Amino acid sequence: MSNKQQHSWAESNIVDDISFQEQDAQDFKKLLGIKEGASPQQPTLHTPGTILKGRIVEITKDHVVIDVGLKSEGLVPIEEFSDPSQIVLNGEVEVLIDQAEDDNGQIVLSREKAERLRQWEHILEHCEEGSIVKGRVLRKVKGGLMVDIGMEAFLPGSQIDNKRIKNLDDYIDKTFEFKILKINIERKNVVVSRRELLEAERISKKTELLENIKIGDQRQGVVKNITDFGVFLDLDGIDGLLHITDMTWKRIKHPAEMVHLGQKLDVIILNVDRDKGRVALGLKQKERNPWDQIELKYPPGTRVKGKIVNLLPYGAFIEIEPGIEGLIHVSEMSWTKNITDPNEVVKKGDEVEAIVLSIQKDEGKISLGLKQAEHNPWNEVEMKYPIGQNVKAEIRSLTNYGAFVELEPGIEGLIHISDLSWIKKVSHPSEILRKGDSIDAIVLSVDRESKKITLGVKQLGNNPWENIEKLMPVGSLVTGKVTKITAFGAFVELDSGIEGLIHVTELSDQAFGKVEDLVSKGSEVTAKVIKLDPEHKKIALSIKEYLIERNQENRDDIVVTKRKKKAGGKASDDSGKSHDDNEKEEG
Repeated sequence: MSNKQQHSWAESNIVDDISFQEQDAQDFKKLLGIKEGASPQQPTLHTPGTILKGRIVEITKDHVVIDVGLKSEGLVPIEEFSDPSQIVLNGEVEVLIDQAEDDNGQIVLSREKAERLRQWEHILEHCEEGSIVKGRVLRKVKGGLMVDIGMEAFLPGSQIDNKRIKNLDDYIDKTFEFKILKINIERKNVVVSRRELLEAERISKKTELLENIKIGDQRQGVVKNITDFGVFLDLDGIDGLLHITDMTWKRIKHPAEMVHLGQKLDVIILNVDRDKGRVALGLKQKERNPWDQIELKYPPGTRVKGKIVNLLPYGAFIEIEPGIEGLIHVSEMSWTKNITDPNEVVKKGDEVEAIVLSIQKDEGKISLGLKQAEHNPWNEVEMKYPIGQNVKAEIRSLTNYGAFVELEPGIEGLIHISDLSWIKKVSHPSEILRKGDSIDAIVLSVDRESKKITLGVKQLGNNPWENIEKLMPVGSLVTGKVTKITAFGAFVELDSGIEGLIHVTELSDQAFGKVEDLVSKGSEVTAKVIKLDPEHKKIALSIKEYLIERNQENRDDIVVTKRKKKAGGKASDDSGKSHDDNEKEEG
């Protein structure tokens, strides 16, 4: 704010704020006996407004009687003496003639008005706008404070201090230096400012501090503001920022965990920007960096103890010592379980043991393992579950691609859907297995590094497809039950449990129609094996071929029978039968 703005502001606000303005300029002229429009004249000893020296001749309960050398003595109310020590018999005091005589012929005197006039004369003689004066804060008034600078002056609220004021009572009865902003001769009042002096002092100190301050210096500051990202300190004239990351080697969420407003802190100067007037501060730099010897103190493989201080979706942070935290990733929490949330294993505040896995000193990171501090059951899994061993396991869960079973606490295996049956086409494990059931299986493979064991159920029995060409050679006849009818044919379950397909074109030796018109589900049929594909587990059957073959056999049987009969007729001729008789028998 410029001087011109301050003066304008003061003129607009002091009219109602200054308690001593009982007399305006016109009243004061009347006091001095000056008429409107007339030129001031030299007052006489009897002129109202004249200041005279008098002697205290009597002191009563309410008044002080003063002899000023006139025809009568004057009375001054005792409360007009601002300094009671002045009320002494025969003591000299200055008073102002308020009235030459009252209705009783008594001279009316005023000690208060004499003091006020002398104060005003002193201000005009010794002070001007911009002067520095010392004063004591007297009391609160509307809009600010009243200050005794030799006379009462008004201190606006905005000019009291350069920081936020919580309570004006804190300033009462205290003495400060003030700068005179405005002297209004017409209204006989003065407006002062303390803030301007404080600002000028702050700028001076800031300039001096910026010139002399050096990186590495230790300075004391007072906490004046706390934010989410750090703390602002007053370094006796300049503000410095203590960032949250430079407060402590430990992890904190908010600066308020360590400091409070008004607290004094000894800090280290980290950086100085003289052009912008900014100073970066550090508190943790006063202490030894615990990461300096971290690799020697905690080499990989070291067993450490600590407290869980923070949990995140990907792991848990453990404090090994003040300022040193390590991360236990969820993948390093259990040998046997697939942990997706650290809360499944640890809670904030838990004391745990872990193993140091790796250190990235430059990044301030330590990787820890929780499971490495315990026995790894997968170390012996190859010995306990060799390939080909029969095991009993409990079904824990079913998926689209298979079933997970528990061999022992923490050790699981997978039965893939393709290893459930040699002969049945399984679309989902639930067609054969149920969660919670205990089943027999055989170990197919073990991968200790990947922590995977694969099991099979069908391997407990022989694979019928290995000897299918011997059991059901092409051309052989088979009998089975129709299990499924589709638009392209019928599926038949054979005695061995293997399914074969009779294509719609192979269902009848007559002109083919709809499948359901030729066979029905659940009916038993006889068919001929016309094609084998062991690799893809497929058998093609034909009722048509069977019927054709059967009909051919029937015809062959008829011919053989006829031939036999013919042969029998010739023998009859020899026995005396006629040729016609043999023909009738054949017919």
